[in-house]
Parts: sequence; C-alpha cells; structure tokens
Amino acid sequence: MSVERHNPAELSPPTGFSHAVTATGSRLVFLAGQTALDGAGRVVGETLPEQFETALGNLLTALKAAGGTPADLARVTVYATDVADYRDRAPELGRIWRRLAGRDYPAMAVVGAVRLWDEQALVELDGFAVLE
Repeated sequence: MSVERHNPAELSPPTGFSHAVTATGSRLVFLAGQTALDGAGRVVGETLPEQFETALGNLLTALKAAGGTPADLARVTVYATDVADYRDRAPELGRIWRRLAGRDYPAMAVVGAVRLWDEQALVELDGFAVLE
C-alpha cells in the first residue's frame, strides 16, 4: 500500500491532519463510528480527552482486526458534542493521537453533533483505511 499526504503551501499549515491523502492498495477498510465504549458496552471516561483516548483506541482495535495499522488510515471524521471544548483541548487530544496513532495523519474533519448514539458519549470517530 502506498499513502501520500499532500499539504500545499497555499493552504493554512495543517495541525494534526493532512489536507489531502492519496492511497493506492487493493483493500478498503470502512471503520464504523467508535465511541468510548468498554467491552461491556458502557461509556467510560468523564472528560473529552478520556473518551477520545478510548474511542481512538477502539477505532485502532477495529482497524488492527482488519489487518491495518494507523499509518493505513486515509480518512477520519471526529464527531464532537462540544466543538469549542474540542478546540480548547486540541493540544492534549493531539498528544493522545500521536501516542496511539503516530504522526502519519489522515485527512480529517471535526463535525459538531447535538448528541451521539450513547447519550453519555462526548466524541465518536469513524473513517476508512487502504490496505495492500
């Protein structure tokens, strides 16, 4: 699989994402939305960073089960119930991302959501990856 990240100088410098990603490979992996659910189906964590870490870990667990790694991620969408809180905590969330997924950033977007499937959930991540 080949992934190439494109960050043109004409655009604002990306922080924690890539403006565009081209990927070639033979398998697409579509990742369902993941929240901070534990193995018993309960939302864990009271704060956005706690829930973000669990949700990202769940997304990466699903990706690993499909044979992928964080570097294979081409696109991730983050749904947050409080975008202002997400922006305020972006440095901490970025540290969590780098610790779990590294610095090979996919194309990303953060979308505000009134609420998520589980009422206690503050954040959900979905995406897709390209594998060989």
